[in-house]
Amino acid sequence: MSRSDKDTIFEVDTVEEDFVFNQRVVEVFDDMVDRSIPFYRQVIASTAELLSRLTKEGDVVYDLGCSTGTSLLECARILGDRKLHFVGVDNSGPMLEKATLKAELHGKQDLISFKLEDITQFSHAGAGAIILNYTLQFIRPLQREAFITRLYENLRPGGILLVSEKILSHNRRLNREYIDIYHSFKKSKGYSELEIAKKREALENVLIPFSISENKAMLQKCGFESVETYFQWFNFTSFIAQKSA
Repeated sequence: MSRSDKDTIFEVDTVEEDFVFNQRVVEVFDDMVDRSIPFYRQVIASTAELLSRLTKEGDVVYDLGCSTGTSLLECARILGDRKLHFVGVDNSGPMLEKATLKAELHGKQDLISFKLEDITQFSHAGAGAIILNYTLQFIRPLQREAFITRLYENLRPGGILLVSEKILSHNRRLNREYIDIYHSFKKSKGYSELEIAKKREALENVLIPFSISENKAMLQKCGFESVETYFQWFNFTSFIAQKSA
C-alpha cells in the first residue's frame, strides 16, 4: 500500500470540520474501513452466507451507502453461481468511480452495477435484499424511521434487510469499557492516540448510534416482524430483519 492509500487524515493537531466523505476520504477509505471496523471481512462473509440462504434466483441485492463496493465485490465472489444481481447505491460520485474500477479489475462488472442516488429516496420495488453496512448511523435520527419504512415497502415479500451498525449501551460503565476496548483495537491497527481522539471529535455530531434495543424496536415499528442479531463485537452489531412472506 502506498502512502497515498493509507489513512493519515487525522495525523494533525486540529480538525477543521465534521467528518465528511470527501475526496480525501475516498482515497484512503478501504484502509480506513479495514483498520476501523472490527471483523469487517467476517461480517461481509456472514452477510453473504445469509444472502445465499434467504434470497431467490434472480433477486436484486442493493447495498445502500456502498462506498467503494467492497461488500458487493466479496458477495459477488462468494455468490457468483447464485444468479443474483448486485446494485451499489451511493451519493458520492468519487466513491462510485472507485467502486466501478474495482468491479472491472475483478471482472465482476456483469454482476454488479452502481447508481448515483440519495439512498434516503430509495425507490426500487421488488428488492430481494438490502444491505446497510455502517450507513444508518450517519442518517439523522429523526429521519431513520421514514427511511427504514421506505426500505420495507420496496422489499419483496420475504425480502431481507441486513444492517450493521456501531451501537451504544445504556449501561454507562459497559459503554465506557466498550469504547476503551474499541480504541485499543484501533491502536493495534496502527492509529495513534491523537488520530483516535481527532476522528472521534470529527464524528461526534455526524455518527449517532442507537442501542441494540432501539434499533430492534425501530425495525419492528417499520413493519419487520422478525428482527435478530447475527453478529456482535462489543459496540458493533449486525441485524437481520425479514419482511413477512
